[in-house]
Amino acid sequence: MIDKVSDAAPALLGKGVFVAVVGPSGAGKDTIIDYARTALTGQSGYHFVRRVVTRPSSADAEDHDSLSEAEFSAAKRAGAFCHSWEAHGLHYGLPKSVNIEIERGAVAIANVSRGVLPALRQAYANLLVVHITASHDALARRLASRGRESADDIRRRLMRAAPNPCDPSDAVMIDNSGAISDAGEAFIAVLKKSAELAAVSDRA
Repeated sequence: MIDKVSDAAPALLGKGVFVAVVGPSGAGKDTIIDYARTALTGQSGYHFVRRVVTRPSSADAEDHDSLSEAEFSAAKRAGAFCHSWEAHGLHYGLPKSVNIEIERGAVAIANVSRGVLPALRQAYANLLVVHITASHDALARRLASRGRESADDIRRRLMRAAPNPCDPSDAVMIDNSGAISDAGEAFIAVLKKSAELAAVSDRA
């Protein structure tokens, strides 16, 4: 469901749609986003956000821009990010170009922490939350295959992946326990509906 910000809390930007992708570690959020990016290559109106993270870019992680903590802090002070947050000991930022894309009527897609959702709801008139999930076994297998964390770290992540009262109740749920193409096509269908809403909002 598209979340329309009320008149009591006017949004900064309302032409485009911000698609906030959330879900537990190992659910395959970046994989599904990459699937959609590839499938929609050449189609206008979609902006796949490249995040800035205080983690070196590597082949087994998302394709992102890397900054040291000091560089990130300096960029944040300079106003380089429209939204930022901290999770798992890392700092994440979305570049201000996201707002430019939303303002021109694009569908902006980003992997975000659910903790930043309140700020997103206040920033964008058209917000859609997509919650990508997977079975416990799939999460455990994927986290272990990344080789980035200890067994204890993985157990803690799996505990955080359990249903939580803070999970957005209005999110579109996509289960990525099976074939990537199944979840990927479901995600693409959501993005296309969002593009239809953006087109209507742009004409309003």
